Amino acid sequence: MSDSRIVRAAAVQIAPDLDRPDGTLERVLNAIDEAAAKGARFMVFPETFLPYYPYFSFVLPPAMQGAEHLKLYERAVTVPGPVTQAVSAAARRHGAVVVLGVNERDHGSLYNAQLIFDADGSLKLKRRKITPTYHERMIWGQGDGAGLDVVDTAVGRVGALACWEHYNPLARYSLMARHEEIHAAQFPGSLVGQIFADQMEVTIRHHALEAACFVVNATGWLTDAQVAQVCPDERLRGACRGGNCTAIVSPEGRHLAEPLREGEGILIADMDLALVTKRKRMMDSVGHYARPELLSLVHDDRPAPFVHRPARPQPDLRSLDHEQPPAFDAPSLFDAGRGGLDRDADGAPDQRVAILRR
Repeated sequence: MSDSRIVRAAAVQIAPDLDRPDGTLERVLNAIDEAAAKGARFMVFPETFLPYYPYFSFVLPPAMQGAEHLKLYERAVTVPGPVTQAVSAAARRHGAVVVLGVNERDHGSLYNAQLIFDADGSLKLKRRKITPTYHERMIWGQGDGAGLDVVDTAVGRVGALACWEHYNPLARYSLMARHEEIHAAQFPGSLVGQIFADQMEVTIRHHALEAACFVVNATGWLTDAQVAQVCPDERLRGACRGGNCTAIVSPEGRHLAEPLREGEGILIADMDLALVTKRKRMMDSVGHYARPELLSLVHDDRPAPFVHRPARPQPDLRSLDHEQPPAFDAPSLFDAGRGGLDRDADGAPDQRVAILRR
């Protein structure tokens, strides 16, 4: 196909470091080096991999989560900060696009954030999971519509969603409507059991088909020792096993390599972006196969501010009588930045309209 463009992708399934504050970052940087050595130019890491996914919140009752939650605050990532600088440098050094999941700390709150670094090291997108799921709502705040975006990168148009955001068809459609070519999916892994992995596989393959894009999905991994560390109660350890399906899927819904379902590893596959057009030729959900006059999406993509400054009331702009100049015509009221009178052609104040500028 004439528009063939090959991009080698890497989906990373490794364990975080639950003990050392900088341990997981070291693992990320090493994995970037390893994937780059294998020719990868697009790399995806698991959901909130830095410093680690809050597995504790799934197995500990709220009254016992305080210490672990505070430790997560201490190790969380500020954006920008030392972690983003280190990953940016690695992406730039290898000319690779890197999608990283982090626990982002913004003053007194944590957020599930996805970061997309371009091949020149620039941070092209920081987005936050719009709705944390179930137990996660005690850990993270909510994102807003500004993060539902697709960015141009050195490998193509890239979008990202985290975990069960893929169960929100309107969130997925917002990225489809922005013509994503490569979709980065991130899940925690080592959670819930095999049913989680089975559902995940259906979800990412369906998005690849519906969006006519490649999906690169990364899930995390916990070792047996880490499962025991997270779950002191042996009866709960099954809750932190399974749920792994690190995969790379084509726009035709096919796996491009055998998925990683357990253990650590880096999945590598070549993506021919010509397959995007091949799929959309027959079914373009945001083009010739859409019916926008019947069904459409309203997406508020403005950042949600915490402080709203309401507009000040506007003055009455009705014309004033020539013979009755405005009562507030003292020069001190019309200095720059506070107010003024419209001027006529000769530069004299025009008494017909008084405008108070705030």
